[in-house]
Amino acid sequence: MTLPEHIEKFRTFIPLATLAALVLIVGSQSRVFLTVEAQATLITGTATLFILAAGITFVVMLGSIDLSAQSVASLASIVVASTVASHGYLSILFAIAVGMVFGLLNGILYVYLKLPSFIATLAIGSVASSAALLLSGMRSVPIAPELRYTVFYWIVGTTFGIPNQIIVEFCVLVVSLLIERYSLFGRWSRAVGSGEPAAFAAGVPVNLVKILAMILSGAAAGLAGVVIGARLSSGSPTIANEFLLPAIAAIVVGGTAITGGTGSVVYTLIGVLIISVVRVGMTFMSVDIFAQQIVFGLLIVVAAAATIDRKKLPIVK
Repeated sequence: MTLPEHIEKFRTFIPLATLAALVLIVGSQSRVFLTVEAQATLITGTATLFILAAGITFVVMLGSIDLSAQSVASLASIVVASTVASHGYLSILFAIAVGMVFGLLNGILYVYLKLPSFIATLAIGSVASSAALLLSGMRSVPIAPELRYTVFYWIVGTTFGIPNQIIVEFCVLVVSLLIERYSLFGRWSRAVGSGEPAAFAAGVPVNLVKILAMILSGAAAGLAGVVIGARLSSGSPTIANEFLLPAIAAIVVGGTAITGGTGSVVYTLIGVLIISVVRVGMTFMSVDIFAQQIVFGLLIVVAAAATIDRKKLPIVK
């Protein structure tokens, strides 16, 4: 059973309308929420979640999933915190490279061992989590304050009064859009997500596309780890543990179909803002953080049910 045609036609506007309605509802409970300062704080707080979700979006658009992202982000935070004192800006590249390596491992298991993506990435996520624990000695690794405001000023500082995290978030959005809409990989990704057999018959290098999507997701997780590490002045093996479910919720709530073929990082950004507004609203209502995870789980169920392509259900990716 599909959505009614009139809903299908305007479905892309539903997440935006939902965001506007939620802002008004939360704003009616607290007028402070509607101020420019409060909105800037809200957007600043979404940077890490959006970066993580943007990378996963490319995997979801194939009809696959990456469950390793939060573990890889935590490992990246450890890498950057452990190496920044001795290697400066290179530590950022190290962290992103680690994310790409784990993304490559995801791709190899997924493509060449023919494992479903959720099993492959769950296994690699466990490896990344264990590596983070071993590398950190099961404790947080602090980042010296002077390094936080020099090496990581592009994250924690401001430019013309705008928090740099918002600028980083905007840059990730622009780069992701360029990849999605104007690169050969972006066109191939949409083709694979729409119908893998047809894409293969058309000459699309399906396996390469899958591996590149996983590497891209890993790189985004690495960058997310750098951002959250700089924000909290430390790396930790559990620093990103609460990000995976909200990230997936943001992707599907934004309108990217979990079965692939449709979606965009723009939708993901809208989804991230929806999740953030919902979280703020629940905080105003004193909802426990663990209960919030239940809400995000329900959001995934509802959004996935609304966007899923049921013709693809027999194909498990």
